[in-house]
Amino acid sequence: MTRADEVERRALHEDFARLCAVLSPSRRERACADLVVGELAGLGLTIEEDEAGASVGGDCGNLIARIPGTGEGWILICTHLDTVPPSGPIVPVVVDGRWENAGEGILGADNKAAVAVALGLARRLSSAPAEVGVELVFTVVEEDALGGAKALQAAGLRSRLGYTFDHASAIGQIVTASPTYYRLVADLLGVAAHAGIRPQDGRSAVLAGARAVASMRLGRLDEETTTNVGVFQGGTAANVVPERCRIVGEARSLDPDKAELAITAMADRLGDAANAPDCECDLDISVSRLFEGYRTRRSAPEIRLAEAALRDCGYEPEPIVTGGGSDTNALIVKGLSCVNLANGTERNHQPDERVSLTALEGMLDVGLALVMRASEFL
Repeated sequence: MTRADEVERRALHEDFARLCAVLSPSRRERACADLVVGELAGLGLTIEEDEAGASVGGDCGNLIARIPGTGEGWILICTHLDTVPPSGPIVPVVVDGRWENAGEGILGADNKAAVAVALGLARRLSSAPAEVGVELVFTVVEEDALGGAKALQAAGLRSRLGYTFDHASAIGQIVTASPTYYRLVADLLGVAAHAGIRPQDGRSAVLAGARAVASMRLGRLDEETTTNVGVFQGGTAANVVPERCRIVGEARSLDPDKAELAITAMADRLGDAANAPDCECDLDISVSRLFEGYRTRRSAPEIRLAEAALRDCGYEPEPIVTGGGSDTNALIVKGLSCVNLANGTERNHQPDERVSLTALEGMLDVGLALVMRASEFL
């Protein structure tokens, strides 16, 4: 395996900084997509854009570029263009050997680090093809329930094996299990009244919602299962009995039956609180399974290829389970043998998000090793 040279590493960091500086929250990935398309087109590659943007309510679809190999096999590398919402401009700077945001808020390394690696692979392979061909897929709306990957028309893909670089932990970790994920949205409707004159005429939706949440088992329920209420909104003024309350929560588990039981219990607590005699609120509740979990055998070829590539680059493979989802979840459902690899980024979704120069360069080497080794496992 030929690792990235100094010129390639310099281009990798330049790409990463430019990508991070372009804001691309979910459903607003157009500017970032245009940057990626420009780079790939400059390498002589043809880029397809699908209709996912329309289906997810965004301004851009998934991008697909193919780099033929000298043989017949194909391998897929999938990254996502979107980030969680930034709180302001992103100014990438290097501090003590790490990329950080000089401003307030996220850096965008989730998943711009992987996008930069994909561009680095394209540069190398467009001029020096490997034995296998490479399909580069850049998805949209990953941060909102894997929207772009779920809309991807997998029937048109040529690859048997695929990889995402989308776990914010040490390089070498291989995600072998990911949870099934349910989201709950509940709207409680009571009756408004003047809180100081006629409170007895009102029915407080906030009171019902608070009782429901207080009665739920939230947090880590066991080693496989977590629940959370992340949004609680209601009321208009201190002197008005609040007639409306919205609650958004979730349940995740590596055991799909446990995930279903957990989200059902949350819904039941809402029903109990809405029916309490001193509240009697109407309840409109929806529960959606947004993505399915998976478990991958250590003996699977996609895992063995990842282990070989990591060892080639000096990393000791470590199988892990995660409580998060990635495009891998959606691609596996579509029939692709896919693995999510840790990319060395840190503190994703946090204001102090960062990635070391060494980790960014390391993932380019791992990507090259995956491609160079792939023919042995197809």
